[in-house]
Amino acid sequence: MVIMAFFWGLLLFYSMLMLAGVYFRVKKQKQGSRLQSYPSVSILIPAHNEEIVIQNTLHAMSQLEYPGDLNIYLLDDNSTDNTAHIGKDFQKIFSKIHYIPVPPGEPKGKSRVLNYGLSLIRSTYFLVYDADNEPEPDAVRLLVEKAESTPHAAGAVGYVKTKNAYKNLLTQMIALEFQVFQLLIQCGRWQLFKIGSLAGTNMLLKRHIIEQIGGYDMYALAEDAELTIRLTAAGYLLPVEAESKTWEQEPETLKTFIKQRTRWMIGNIYLLEKVFTSLKFWRKKAFHQSMQHITVYLFFALLLLFSHICFIGGLLGWFEPKYTTPILMLWFMSYIVYTSQLIGVMVVDQDVSPIKVIVAIIMYFTYAQLFVLLLGRSAVIYLWKRFIKKETIQWDKTNRFKNRAG
Repeated sequence: MVIMAFFWGLLLFYSMLMLAGVYFRVKKQKQGSRLQSYPSVSILIPAHNEEIVIQNTLHAMSQLEYPGDLNIYLLDDNSTDNTAHIGKDFQKIFSKIHYIPVPPGEPKGKSRVLNYGLSLIRSTYFLVYDADNEPEPDAVRLLVEKAESTPHAAGAVGYVKTKNAYKNLLTQMIALEFQVFQLLIQCGRWQLFKIGSLAGTNMLLKRHIIEQIGGYDMYALAEDAELTIRLTAAGYLLPVEAESKTWEQEPETLKTFIKQRTRWMIGNIYLLEKVFTSLKFWRKKAFHQSMQHITVYLFFALLLLFSHICFIGGLLGWFEPKYTTPILMLWFMSYIVYTSQLIGVMVVDQDVSPIKVIVAIIMYFTYAQLFVLLLGRSAVIYLWKRFIKKETIQWDKTNRFKNRAG
């Protein structure tokens, strides 16, 4: 009974976040007003063997329209392909684009590269973009205006959209997931609790604040989530600016998807360990961030697995008949809430089509179930490498794809 009550509570909470996110997106937003003067901004782009996508990325960077001082730094982490050649070509043409080779070091990964980039810049703000990102021309300006108009802001968070969404069924599902959880739920949390979460890309941060709290944790594979909780614990806000958009490439094969999400899951398990062992992760609004993390990556996964066991057990007669109806109802409501979020975000984004609705209907039975499998796989890898083999878990780069669909 307690388990079912908790599961119902989670369903109601996420339904509330969804409705708040819809309200946030459809209401007339108070845009950050134009500034009399714009602070300096540095864009940091960590890159390792990115020749497939980096030309499009740097071209998009060259088209950014920002009224203040803007410099773009391509941080080349020992690439062995043509990344350096492409970066140097852009550096020759555009004075604001700088190619920076990053010295070798350990541990390998995005956090170490970003810390090196931070050591080179003196701008008021810095902005992180992944090497496959193509921000829209006004993306930087909108983030700066939002940060400058929000008291106690450590920066601002934009919207990440999928540029190869229609490549295949997998990319369509990833795109819908991003629309719901990276935008709608994010907007709902800001609307209700004034809490934002860094998305790893298209995120603006004040340089001196990040230096003040110790920079990036070089062992964090989910560096954005880890930094989010530390900033929140220090009393800073991360406002959401949904009109600041960047387009990024998502995995087009299941193998690449599993590889990427395993890294994300391991990073979030590492963060769970920090949450359970450090009191500072529970200060101020960080309490909400930590509880969100525990809820998603521990309780919700276990309860989702429990609901599946109950559903199958109810159908096969493993449980008493009197429990079958509420168990089936619990599972059915999970499906309804999940699917409603997917269809709701299509409506809000004015991106409804028959194909997308069909994809949303089947996602719970296919894509969503990968979450439990990936979390289990990641937990085994994390425990084996960290506690048995005593190894540092290394960054695992996501493969890129040449073809893309708009």
